[in-house]
Amino acid sequence: MKTKLDSFERQIENAAESYRPLSKKKRQKVEAILDRVRKSRTINIRIAESVLEELKRRSQEEGLPYQTLISSILHRYVTNRLVDEAAIRKSLQLLQQQ
Repeated sequence: MKTKLDSFERQIENAAESYRPLSKKKRQKVEAILDRVRKSRTINIRIAESVLEELKRRSQEEGLPYQTLISSILHRYVTNRLVDEAAIRKSLQLLQQQ
């Protein structure tokens, strides 16, 4: 039985020759990073009903499950990539006034 590949899979097959193997050291580093990312824990959290409803609404807009959205927000926070748009706008206004 022959398996049909979708366009993405065909693209990978066509580019296979351009891939280079990783050194043992780099491979171990990548695998360690992947292990950290794959590990997850279940937690319980109390959250206001109104906040949860807003998170669910926003997650529908983003097209992903609300728990994934919450996890993403927390990840961006701990990696200092959560952006406060109001603070950025205020900073831009101050810079434009100078």
